[in-house]
Amino acid sequence: MSTLPVFTTPTTVSPALDPAWVARTVEVALDEDLGPAPGRDVTSQATIPPSATGVADLVAREDGVVAGLVVVREVLDQVAARLGLPAPALTFHAQDGDAVTRGQVLAALEGRTQVLLVAERTLLNLASRASGVATATRAFARELAGTGAQVLDTRKTTPGLRALQKYAVRAGGGTNKRMGLYDVAMVKDNHVVAAGSVAAAVRAVRERFPDVPVQVEADTTDQALEALAAGADFLLLDNMEPGLLAETVAAVRAREGRDGVPAHVELEATGNLTLPVAREVAATGVDYLSVGALTHSAPILDLALDLRPEK
Repeated sequence: MSTLPVFTTPTTVSPALDPAWVARTVEVALDEDLGPAPGRDVTSQATIPPSATGVADLVAREDGVVAGLVVVREVLDQVAARLGLPAPALTFHAQDGDAVTRGQVLAALEGRTQVLLVAERTLLNLASRASGVATATRAFARELAGTGAQVLDTRKTTPGLRALQKYAVRAGGGTNKRMGLYDVAMVKDNHVVAAGSVAAAVRAVRERFPDVPVQVEADTTDQALEALAAGADFLLLDNMEPGLLAETVAAVRAREGRDGVPAHVELEATGNLTLPVAREVAATGVDYLSVGALTHSAPILDLALDLRPEK
């Protein structure tokens, strides 16, 4: 009798992925692998009868943090529909955000063998990539534990997979920044050049899009204070070495609650941040460490789908 835990849902991560986004993403991924719908797998469909059934285990091949289990059901359902076969049964033995160990069974899939094998690569591609992001994020979250600072992601994501990768950051214990160019204004050096000044850029955003928060990038203390005076909601402190970063944080904190400056200004450090320096940077008093590598450089977590031998 199995002693593996059983979960009725593969995730408790909030907010959850939009089901419509998952469906669209899986459809595109399957078109890529099988050709335009319904597509075909010339190997599996030639060697395996449609009536054949089997059980496959989704297994972690290395230690890490799992994410992306939430897409497995959709992959199986769409593959089954394309093949005109019943969808496999799916039992989860782990949830997104769980720390997992090498050899651990994350889910059991039981049904038509053609469906299992056609779905294999797509579900592994999505879940392995998401799990890699969650694993990298968890390493930063552990390093920052107790500092008061949190790790943030960026827009440096794989095109088409941003929602999944940012979901994986949440699963790993990190925090999402802006989801895109539409929900937060970030005034960077090129915007300042185009607008003429920090104040002009902030003012232009306030006038055109009064509903969005405004963040301003600064790489000196003077620029940070100028951004505060211009009405920035929070600051991105870019590529500052820890000494300058600490000085800038102290200067900003001294202005909080005065002359229209909010009582607490959110401060984000960014620029070549790695695990060995994470606690030192957090000790400067910033609220966030922004790490693009979470999504653009994290290696996948090695997952496999192992078909059980017939008894």
